[in-house]
Amino acid sequence: MLIAFCGLPGIGKTTLARGLAQERQATYLRIDTIEEALLAAGGASLVDRGAAYGVAYTVAEENLKLGRTVIADAVNPLKITREAWHEVARRAAVELVNVVVICSDIAQHKERVDARPSGSRGSLWMEVLNRTFEATDPAAIVIDTAHRSVEQCLAALAVAVPARRP
Repeated sequence: MLIAFCGLPGIGKTTLARGLAQERQATYLRIDTIEEALLAAGGASLVDRGAAYGVAYTVAEENLKLGRTVIADAVNPLKITREAWHEVARRAAVELVNVVVICSDIAQHKERVDARPSGSRGSLWMEVLNRTFEATDPAAIVIDTAHRSVEQCLAALAVAVPARRP
């Protein structure tokens, strides 16, 4: 099973994706981590061209073909990136579960973004607010983190995301 998370920076997506990966002992792939490694190696042009997504798609597919559950943690702001996860699942012949994480309370979302370390990615509210984010699949699981604890959100995920089928 491939579980693809998407949502804007600062909404709790990484916290939930990591928590679910830990609960399910799944392979965890985070686009930001791959991008940070590429940037540290002087690969800014690769990041700009979306190479981190390409790396993640390939690693995800290999792990899925080994029978592992894979959790992908990415903003996935564009329909094309979400369609690429669909293709990865199709090629690996596994189920795809899309999880959209939102924070419906704008003030709370802004507080979370503002609390990020200055200069870190996703730490400028205006950049987050102005970021392009195309509509998601209406069948996606939506988790709203506004005024909910991590534990409450993980419990909602446990109910909403099906257990892996043999």
